[in-house]
Amino acid sequence: MSAAELEELKSRQQKTWASGDYGKIAWLTVPIADVLCDAADLRAGSTVLDVATGTGHVALAAARRFCAVTGIDYVPALLEQARRRAEAEDLEIEFREADAESLPFADASFDYVLSAIGVMFTADHQRAAGELLRVCRPGGRVGLASWTPAGFVGEILRTVSGHAPPPPAARPPTRWGEEGTVRELFGDGVSALTFVTAHVTQRFLSPEHFADFFVTNYGPTLKAAERLDDAGRRAFRDDLAAIAAKSNRTTDGTVISDWEYQISVATRV
Repeated sequence: MSAAELEELKSRQQKTWASGDYGKIAWLTVPIADVLCDAADLRAGSTVLDVATGTGHVALAAARRFCAVTGIDYVPALLEQARRRAEAEDLEIEFREADAESLPFADASFDYVLSAIGVMFTADHQRAAGELLRVCRPGGRVGLASWTPAGFVGEILRTVSGHAPPPPAARPPTRWGEEGTVRELFGDGVSALTFVTAHVTQRFLSPEHFADFFVTNYGPTLKAAERLDDAGRRAFRDDLAAIAAKSNRTTDGTVISDWEYQISVATRV
């Protein structure tokens, strides 16, 4: 992938995440932040970087554990939401606008470097993985929470690609939810790696409610729908609703489904 292709892809991705209302989508991933912090075994007083913080879930969870926390993201509107949340809880967190593929920190700056459903959506996966390791101190930990290819969100993203194919340079973000890929991305930069598969349970009024909620608020589905004509949008909505119906474990017309993700924790060499 050329540098020009990467920059074009990154610009497109940034516009995608700035569209819709990701703050509402972020509601759904709140529980993952505590699971990730516990898996990384944060220690009070440690320095923590939350990469692609979004609206700040992991940053807030780490600050509640009495860590010194910095959160970065490249979407200013999401950082503003994160700041408001921190202020509401009277938590001291530094939020900065920055790119996960070019972190503005010196080598070995943090005891823990974390990312929940964030760094997996970068344009250059290898470069992002290298940055996570670079800013983590030797013996420190890098912890990630990533949607798996086989899980609910993996199916959503495949459906998006089927209706509105991504640029040729794009790689599936759910690669980060595969053990083999994470081992490959971190290579010999880590001395240990652990993996745990978990689920976060979601609830919607109906399969159609899920489809409409995502098409309205979630950047990737919103942008995909915008590229389609009326018939295409109807077919896309129907396919999203079908995913929710297939995963549903209730029979009362509402939706309860379990979304799979992988927790990866690496120890920096």
